[in-house]
Amino acid sequence: MKKLITAMAMFASVAAFSQVTLGARANLLFNTSSAKWKDIKNTASNAWESNGKSNTGFNFGLSAKINLPVTSLFVMPEIYYTSIKNSVEVNDPVAGKNIELEAKNDRIDIPVLLGYNLMGETLSAFVGPVFSVNTSKDNKFENFTESEAKDFGVGYQFGANVTLKKFVINARYEGAFSKDERKFINSVGGSNTEINYDNRPSFFILGLGYNF
Repeated sequence: MKKLITAMAMFASVAAFSQVTLGARANLLFNTSSAKWKDIKNTASNAWESNGKSNTGFNFGLSAKINLPVTSLFVMPEIYYTSIKNSVEVNDPVAGKNIELEAKNDRIDIPVLLGYNLMGETLSAFVGPVFSVNTSKDNKFENFTESEAKDFGVGYQFGANVTLKKFVINARYEGAFSKDERKFINSVGGSNTEINYDNRPSFFILGLGYNF
């Protein structure tokens, strides 16, 4: 009981002295091959040159930045609705040609990030896991129908925020700990051809936000 009371008192103290900032966020997602600076730089350059038209998805949601007392550290839990598209070329024996399966993925992303204020509230860096729940089902592409999809996945993010008054510029990289596993079936002509899709793309994420 004494330990429980002590833990509750410590939590109450942190909550009382922590500074919490809430904000809305909207981002564009761009496929990138790795977390290497060269690849991220090339992806960012292509995104700039195409005026954002090279994006493969978007997300929007809410972010809470909780500054921990007597330190420059903060915790940043977030929640996003994310919509992305990824494609893979496969052979369709019924059609007798290669086709491109476009795997659309609508999901709820929940990053839980630990960060550090590098220049007060102006510049900060962060890293942490992101938990994803797949909400898209029964996608169809030409003769193929999605029959199975993994409902839950885990990735990771790291990046930085620049805050100018109430506006936030956000840039981050997202990689994967687990893959996006799906099965597609072609039942035309009784072929029942199955194709396993096993992938979770990495992203360079760029966006804007507004703190309330």
